[in-house]
Amino acid sequence: MQVKKIHIIGSVGSGKTTLAKKLSIDFNIPHYELDNVVWKRFQTGDVRRSEKERDIFLRNIVNSDAWINEGVHYQWVTDSFVNAELIIFLDTRFSIRTYRIIKRYLLQQLGLEKSNYKSSFSMFMRMFRWNTYFEKVSKREIIELLKEFDDKVIIIRDHNELETYLRQKEAGEEKHSEI
Repeated sequence: MQVKKIHIIGSVGSGKTTLAKKLSIDFNIPHYELDNVVWKRFQTGDVRRSEKERDIFLRNIVNSDAWINEGVHYQWVTDSFVNAELIIFLDTRFSIRTYRIIKRYLLQQLGLEKSNYKSSFSMFMRMFRWNTYFEKVSKREIIELLKEFDDKVIIIRDHNELETYLRQKEAGEEKHSEI
């Protein structure tokens, strides 16, 4: 049976969006960036949705037949964790995430990569702060929170682990990393 409801969580630069796009294509499932659930995107700038609007938007996604949700958010996405058939925690090394943040910013400044947000130096600097905060605070909180969903959580630390997991999944094997 193919997994149709997937939640991907990890820090900025961990590879969430890249993985979500790949799985979306491979499994023909729509993917949603949780930042776009929080923010309404306009040419003139982003506007934060109210908590009620945000929660209704998320509920509509998780009540659909198939989805891939991805983001660093964990405090208000319980419905997604509960309804997911698979939760992937991308626990990419801090140094790799830092490299990816720098690479992403440079590609955006050169016009070679698009983003949902206005790419600016202040946003670039916030990503470093978010990355550090994730490493020092959020990661522990997420690991603790995900213990409740241990039977459907896998922790991926690098690309090789992900490839191994996907091959096992295709072969019908079930193997979850313990939190």
